[in-house]
Amino acid sequence: MSRAILCVLDSFGIGGAEDATAFGDAGSDTLGHIAEACAAGKGDREGLRAGPLSLPNMDRLGLGAAARLSTGKHLPGLDEVATPEGLHGYAAEVSNGKDTPSGHWEIAGVPVRFDWGYFPDTIPTFPAELIEKIIAASDIDGILGDRHASGTVIIEELGEEHLRTGKPIFYTSGDSVVQIAAHEEHFGLERLYRLCEITRELVDPYNIGRVIARPFVGETSADFVRTANRRDYSVLPPEPTLLDRANKAGRKVITVGKISDIFAHQGPTAVLKGAGNDQLFDKTLEAVDMAGEGDLVFTNFIDFDSLYGHRRDVPGYAAALEHFDRRLPELIARLQPGDLLVLTADHGCDPTWQGSDHTREHVPVLATGPGIAGRSIGGRTTYADIGETIAEHLDLEQGPHGRSFLR
Repeated sequence: MSRAILCVLDSFGIGGAEDATAFGDAGSDTLGHIAEACAAGKGDREGLRAGPLSLPNMDRLGLGAAARLSTGKHLPGLDEVATPEGLHGYAAEVSNGKDTPSGHWEIAGVPVRFDWGYFPDTIPTFPAELIEKIIAASDIDGILGDRHASGTVIIEELGEEHLRTGKPIFYTSGDSVVQIAAHEEHFGLERLYRLCEITRELVDPYNIGRVIARPFVGETSADFVRTANRRDYSVLPPEPTLLDRANKAGRKVITVGKISDIFAHQGPTAVLKGAGNDQLFDKTLEAVDMAGEGDLVFTNFIDFDSLYGHRRDVPGYAAALEHFDRRLPELIARLQPGDLLVLTADHGCDPTWQGSDHTREHVPVLATGPGIAGRSIGGRTTYADIGETIAEHLDLEQGPHGRSFLR
């Protein structure tokens, strides 16, 4: 036992989910379609990237081999390593949804077996009586949006109208979520948070998983940008998670990015935030330096999903993966004897797929650390195996829903 570092590359699916048809996602493959597009020159963007997808560090750990296990296909630019250095395989999700909380909770040992509430892909999407109650309980005169949308796109479209009218932007997605965007300065950050708290209470009867505050800055559609002051108002997981077990054992649980929000702030002992993958990587290194024997570092790298997957941006997603891969040796160099580093994802978000929502896919499971020999862990039947592997590594109480792949 030493430390465990768990990194979720948000939406980095590798295809092949057995139940994808039930979600309308049969054939989706985030990594595979990005690799194929890059090999065909469709992942090029001047000044950003060009050529076949290149992820040598993750491939050395077994990414290409994991993708081949998942789909049976060799991917261009990957699987160049004859003998991967890390534990490698894939995991299938058993939770009822393909949303962010379900994926993360299952990774932490608690699959979601109940059905979330969702809003229909119609305009308007929210029930009129719900919006009337929110307006009556708050200090707003009305709302903008009221539909399914990509967050960055809807801010570009409606941000200037929001500044003119003062009305916040309400939208949702294929997740069980209400997202509320408002200008951090003109509308006010604390005012936005209070509006989300009111909304959180009023959507409970609809069984909605999250209400998310999405503050942004800028003065025109050309320069609007979301800030790091996002805040999620989530329901609590139905059972104790890996975070709870570590906390109960007196360990530090250092979360980076939106992890604390996803778990309704239950479990973390320290929370580090960052705007974008680069800052989140820096904060992860900081968290590793803070962690001691038996502690857990848990990071979500959000840009893959929010900036590139939902926006169906193949070159952007490819460039973000390559940039993460280039930085990965910095994290591996921080590992001490006995440490375990796990890279995985919470769902897919295939940038070549129709719509703008998540896709039901297998996720990669790559693990490494000093003294860990590379081998295949095959296909895991639940993400919960990831949490139980970390629990075993940290000598924590085992949960009932998964099994470790360390042995």
